[in-house]
Amino acid sequence: MRILVVEDERKVARALQQGLEAESYSVALAHTGEDGFFLANSQPFDLVVLDVMLPGRSGIEVLTAMRKRGVRIPVLLLTAKDAIEDRVLGLDAGADDYLVKPFAFPELSARVRALLRRGKAEPATELRLQDLYMDRINRTVMRGNRPLDLTAKEFELLGYLLENHGQVVSRETLAREIWKAVARHTTLDNVIDVHMARIRRKVDEGYTTKFVHTIRGVGFLLKAEKS
Repeated sequence: MRILVVEDERKVARALQQGLEAESYSVALAHTGEDGFFLANSQPFDLVVLDVMLPGRSGIEVLTAMRKRGVRIPVLLLTAKDAIEDRVLGLDAGADDYLVKPFAFPELSARVRALLRRGKAEPATELRLQDLYMDRINRTVMRGNRPLDLTAKEFELLGYLLENHGQVVSRETLAREIWKAVARHTTLDNVIDVHMARIRRKVDEGYTTKFVHTIRGVGFLLKAEKS
């Protein structure tokens, strides 16, 4: 499980990182709202721990922008304010839970576990992005009125990208989630690239609106853009 901690107090951020890593989570740190927003939108995370009071963009502004972009990652807000209106503001902005500072780490850990359990919803059986449609039960994919002939692995890949459309998905993530690879191997990058090239051809060839995009040096992005 990957957790993003956005906290400007570096000692607090480091303590959270050490505590969460001791519980076998993979933790990334950001110390400003801008950096946190960039990471949340460019890398896959299972949870964001987000401080409200941040330099530049506040935690509320970051959270609001994430939700407007369709980022559905569970968010635990950290706030020094315990007033009811502050809690309501955070929840209305899209927070899944909040924790008032100062707090005991065991309580934060328990809330993290609860949010991660809650976030494990059943995958959607139907996925759509404009005229690109996937039916997971019947294992069919359509672009407009045209059926797409995908292999089993291509179907899995496209389904994962559809679930995370609008977010950049790294090759590392695809290797882990689709190929179940524990360690990274250079040769697997080539395999992923070949599969993605085939998906791009089947999904986008002949259309002015393109869905499959390569983000050089990072991974792939499923997003509707006119060529």
